[in-house]
Amino acid sequence: MKTPIYDFLLEYMAKNPVRMHMPGHKGKLLAPLLRQASAIDLTEIQGADSLLEANGIIAESERNAASLYGAAYTFYSCAGSTLCIQTMLLLMKQEGRVVIAARNVHRAFLNACVLLDLPVQWIYPRESNGILSGTYAPEDFEQALQQLHRPACVYLTSPDYLGNMADVSQIAEICRQYSAKLLVDNAHGAHLAFLPEPCHPIQLGADYCCDSSHKMLSGLTGTAYLHVGSDLDADAMRIRDAMAMFASTSPSYLLLASLDWCNHELALPQFRERLWNVLEQIQFLKCRFSSRYVFTDGDPLHVTIDAVQSRCHGLDLASHLEKQRIYVEYADAYHVVLLCSASSTTKDFFRLSKGLESFVPVSACEIQKCTFPRPEIVCGIREAALAPQEMISIEKSVGRICASLKVPCPPAVPIVLSGERIDSHCIDVLIKYGIKTVNVVQ
Repeated sequence: MKTPIYDFLLEYMAKNPVRMHMPGHKGKLLAPLLRQASAIDLTEIQGADSLLEANGIIAESERNAASLYGAAYTFYSCAGSTLCIQTMLLLMKQEGRVVIAARNVHRAFLNACVLLDLPVQWIYPRESNGILSGTYAPEDFEQALQQLHRPACVYLTSPDYLGNMADVSQIAEICRQYSAKLLVDNAHGAHLAFLPEPCHPIQLGADYCCDSSHKMLSGLTGTAYLHVGSDLDADAMRIRDAMAMFASTSPSYLLLASLDWCNHELALPQFRERLWNVLEQIQFLKCRFSSRYVFTDGDPLHVTIDAVQSRCHGLDLASHLEKQRIYVEYADAYHVVLLCSASSTTKDFFRLSKGLESFVPVSACEIQKCTFPRPEIVCGIREAALAPQEMISIEKSVGRICASLKVPCPPAVPIVLSGERIDSHCIDVLIKYGIKTVNVVQ
């Protein structure tokens, strides 16, 4: 597959040009590790195209990405899936659609709701594995759609932070029956289109979907794809204009080149070979340690250990692995999340196996896993988030209206939202996750 952006940057660097344009380092950064990268760090000069009005090499590269995923359109983001989420929600706002969302959203979704003044109708999981993951019933979304007499959209996070995957195919079918749009935050699932049994949201019927190419693929941090499933009602220029509402007018060409090269890698037969080899090694690892650790089901590249069921404390296990120079994606008392990719090596799995084998539990996590609180909604998300507010301790917050809550990223899944009344259940969960303060409406 061609790499038009990457090739343009190499050709420009080879000219040894006099750079009378931005950026100010002129391709001559002195820091040794950054020097080579700075040589292809450009701005929108002649021939380089422009991300927000792409009709040249960037547009060509985006078409390459769309062909890999089977999308009608794919748009590049240099601001991660956050920009893609903002764009999807703005498009829904412009269409006057009610937003129905599974509760385990990323805080980027909530920030977009503040900016766009979007009310949300929440769907809660039938079963939950703490606040990060849950099982959502398609019939709950259908019931919500039945009760509406306005255009709507459904918003899912799949895979979620623990790797659990929603029934995207069935929910997509339900959305079609009610002329609703299906939006999927697939930030952790850019690889799903290349599994032995493809299960990417676009392949399963989603209308819009965002993929963070840096999470599970080889893109540089901050790169993402926004995929559009069908061109029947999609206006490419309208989508670019929506992205421009939130995006920087100075996107990084290093990031764009990274996305361009990522396409090249995905198109190679060797990529699938490497990916499938990693899947085999993950399966071997799980089988080997099945008597010591309980692994959760879901996306196969998420190796998620249920610490409670494994009779250990998740933070103890993560600390032990770190001493072996093995750094996990996320850990709390209940879970340890390890993310693999096609770039994971046999040596990586050997070292991980040694680390898991040498771990001796010091204590078990005796705390029950948390379930999602269902606090009372008092006012809109935007109204509360932009209201005068004060910071107080969690213990003193019962009965107060949440203005904003700083949830660390990862996992960035909110416990109580702006505009909701904090109750004792909220406080219990917040304390268990080590959150000590909250901003409340004055």
